[in-house]
Amino acid sequence: MSMAGATALSLLAASPASATAEPARDYIEASSYLRSDAEFEAWYGLVHRLRRDFDDICGDTFCEGDYSNIQSLSFRCSVERSSGRIGQCLWLFAASNEDIDPATGRVNVQFQHWRCRAPLASRTTMEALLGALAGDTPMRAPLPGTPRTLYDGLIDCL
Repeated sequence: MSMAGATALSLLAASPASATAEPARDYIEASSYLRSDAEFEAWYGLVHRLRRDFDDICGDTFCEGDYSNIQSLSFRCSVERSSGRIGQCLWLFAASNEDIDPATGRVNVQFQHWRCRAPLASRTTMEALLGALAGDTPMRAPLPGTPRTLYDGLIDCL
């Protein structure tokens, strides 16, 4: 077989695989996906309301026991740039438990952190998430395409 024939044969063999290959996805942080002032306001308003919602219920639920000072650090989502579909949302928390060594006066600290995954339905878009959680208590609002809430995700996590 000639060199040209071998090259053509190798190209034909490679063609079906490359034709069926899925295009690479490009995920970005949610705030980088937003395009309008209204979307920015909706996103940052949501993050603020989530922190407030957590602070309101913390003392009666999650903030009992060794870690009574759990703080919401961040709510972050990855978004597929071209489609607006969410890859994942994580709500990050941290807390500490401190005690004093009476013999030395030393403050002993135990740290804890949690990465709580939002129980999103597959193919949820950023627009759908912002719309579903636009109310005053987003932590208890049903997520798009599922009866689950962010609160349900915290129960599974914290």
